Amino acid sequence: SGGTGGTGGAGGAGGRGGLLFGNGGTGGSGGVGGTGGLAGPADGSGAVGAGGKGGTGGLGGAGGAAGLFGTAGPAGVSGNTGATGGGTGGGTGTAGFTEIFRDDFTGAAGSTVNRSNWIYDLGTQYGFGNSAPQWGTWEIETMTDSTQNVYLDGNGHLAISPIRDPAGHWTSGRIETVRTDFAAPTGGVMRIEASIQQPNVNPTNGQGYWPAFWALGEAARPVGATNWPSIGEIDIMEAINGRGSVWSTLHGNIWAGGPPFNEPTGISSGEHAVPNAGTSFHTYAVELDRSTSVEQLRYYLDGNNYFTINSSQVSATDWNNATHHGFFLILDVAMGGSFPNAFGGGPTGATVSGQPMLVDYVSVSTKG
Repeated sequence: SGGTGGTGGAGGAGGRGGLLFGNGGTGGSGGVGGTGGLAGPADGSGAVGAGGKGGTGGLGGAGGAAGLFGTAGPAGVSGNTGATGGGTGGGTGTAGFTEIFRDDFTGAAGSTVNRSNWIYDLGTQYGFGNSAPQWGTWEIETMTDSTQNVYLDGNGHLAISPIRDPAGHWTSGRIETVRTDFAAPTGGVMRIEASIQQPNVNPTNGQGYWPAFWALGEAARPVGATNWPSIGEIDIMEAINGRGSVWSTLHGNIWAGGPPFNEPTGISSGEHAVPNAGTSFHTYAVELDRSTSVEQLRYYLDGNNYFTINSSQVSATDWNNATHHGFFLILDVAMGGSFPNAFGGGPTGATVSGQPMLVDYVSVSTKG
């Protein structure tokens, strides 16, 4: 588990009153307790660490002494308890894996992401003449590279924040890894994982929010995903409308191709509850396992395998086309679109602006 944050510093004493009639000054406020330590990584058994407790707030300073006829100053207020350490858990069990990519999003508050790791998607579609408008999902925002929409928060997190302007137009952010070669080795396993706090919204004020962490087959990059869904899409975390939950999906085959993919629906986990999804960090992960005769996609929430797709559920050709190649990763927060619309729509006039998805880290590992 992460260590407990340090105790906040004590507030300073209030100033002494004037010689005769002055009142003593108010004591200084106690310092805010230190932030708890970050969640530790899993041990060899896959046990997950927890974020450390916030430090105790500092004591308020003593009130200043009174002048001869004045009154003593009141004591300062005690400091607040420090925040709990980032993450409800550390990385899930990764025994035997070798990490091949990681971004912990360290940097100054308000700075951009590391552009050697990430590409910004801009506008409302890929930059190809035949690319689907509105990113192919009928979402309504315009993606930007503004640090109002995509930025580091200075505490080791990436923030992607949708913003509504006075005219009612939405902007947001969508980034992709530069690398497109994340793949499960033949006879091995690839694990993709991130620690994410979903936007802090609910079904009343969060209609239309659509945060996601997902991967597209590498063949999508050169043609702006005009070959979707045959090249494969692995949705690791999708959440909508502030429902406090997660969906995971595999896409493949062709549009309107019938069972088992039933595109554009894909093979989905259905909705799974995520306690405190918008106020705490959770690990979302997928493993593409090619080490057994029946290959698998296994989806994990905080280390618990809650959904599995077997290669035997689809044709060998569809499985190979969807999974046997490199991938690039995507992080974004869309507004509106087909998925939120299927569960009540949005955004509405009650939808709040500026609630970010926070990402503590992204990691890709392989073994075998």
